[in-house]
Amino acid sequence: MAKTENQLAFSLLSLYSKEYQDKYGRSCSINKFRDKWAMIDLIDSVGYDRAKELIAYYFKTTSSNRHSLQWFMYNFDRLDDMLMKTEADRIRQEKIRKATREMVEGSSEH
Repeated sequence: MAKTENQLAFSLLSLYSKEYQDKYGRSCSINKFRDKWAMIDLIDSVGYDRAKELIAYYFKTTSSNRHSLQWFMYNFDRLDDMLMKTEADRIRQEKIRKATREMVEGSSEH
């Protein structure tokens, strides 16, 4: 089990590093042996799949600290809350668009 947990943590660190490289055109400084513990805690808190979503979302946001890993680890819960609200808003807007579309299509039949 611990080996799998370590592999997942290293996978998240690799994803973070790739996102950073894509965003800034240079590699970031990661202490894999120290930071894996933070990633394991992240996985324990939100799960592996959600952790991947949070990392991707983090790099879509603006950042005054060049998307530091330390900031991410201290604030992932806030990011998770923001992402949930964004997803809920997207679903709400889609329902409104669908209802509007149905009303327009329904009124054009008369």
